Amino acid sequence: MQLFGQFGFNPRSDLGQNFLIDINLIEFAVRAADLSKRDLVLEVGTGTGGMTTFLASEAGHVVSVDVDKNMFALASHAVSGFDNVTLIHRDILKNKNTLAPEITGLLHELLQEDPKRRLKLVANLPYNVATPVISNLVASDLPWQKMVCTIQLELGERMIAKPGTSKYGSLSVWLQSQCSVRIIRRLGPKVFWPRPKVDSAIVSLWRHDGRGGRITDKAFFLDFIRRLFHHRRKLLRSVLVRMYSKQLSKPEVDALLEAEGLSGDHRAEQLEVPVLVKLGNRFCAAIKGEESPAENSAEHQE
Repeated sequence: MQLFGQFGFNPRSDLGQNFLIDINLIEFAVRAADLSKRDLVLEVGTGTGGMTTFLASEAGHVVSVDVDKNMFALASHAVSGFDNVTLIHRDILKNKNTLAPEITGLLHELLQEDPKRRLKLVANLPYNVATPVISNLVASDLPWQKMVCTIQLELGERMIAKPGTSKYGSLSVWLQSQCSVRIIRRLGPKVFWPRPKVDSAIVSLWRHDGRGGRITDKAFFLDFIRRLFHHRRKLLRSVLVRMYSKQLSKPEVDALLEAEGLSGDHRAEQLEVPVLVKLGNRFCAAIKGEESPAENSAEHQE
């Protein structure tokens, strides 16, 4: 806070800036990332550079991104003593569905320098970009291994939600289909400045290739569940018939549902993640005119 006063800056609510000011919690998040010199860390929302310095002390290299030129200036001063930090002043997102190619390209280059490097996202994520950053990193071809992020508690609860609950939706399915997701610490407003009006959480996501490998086409599956959960409470058959009216007949939709043991009375919000993955694979194959995915790969046990 004194630093902001000294330079005449104010946090920007339009950028979701709420700075984590509890050093113990910053250290907790960094420890939870289990960093070593093998790790390449992506930080989104550099802020004043407080977390960045902790990351730089533990990781092999840190790429930290902030869209705010004032924060970039403050952080540049904070990390001036580290030669393993790359600060970038720009938006992490190209658009809501894509990470900035300049950032992903740089990460690919740094990963190629050492085949043993592991990519991790560790950040006090600005509230307004938390969902697209996490979702798009999972969708990308970057070989990320772990994420430890501070986000709104409500978002964390959506990430771990189970079928039949009000928070279960396409984000729950997208992440759980490819990751192990946990809330590892709940945070009240007082550990941030300025204090948000909501509770927050530190979440941990582990890449789970055993799950993600069952999805035959990730882009199709993401579109499939987003459209499906847009009508989460409507009968599954009617939603799918409408979604693919130009590609599939009603009898073909019925046959695909029957092949997965589903009736027209089911709703998307009731279905477990593995069921939705298998259903998405089957519709993907039918629409592309391919054979259905091999049952043995779809039915692997974790």
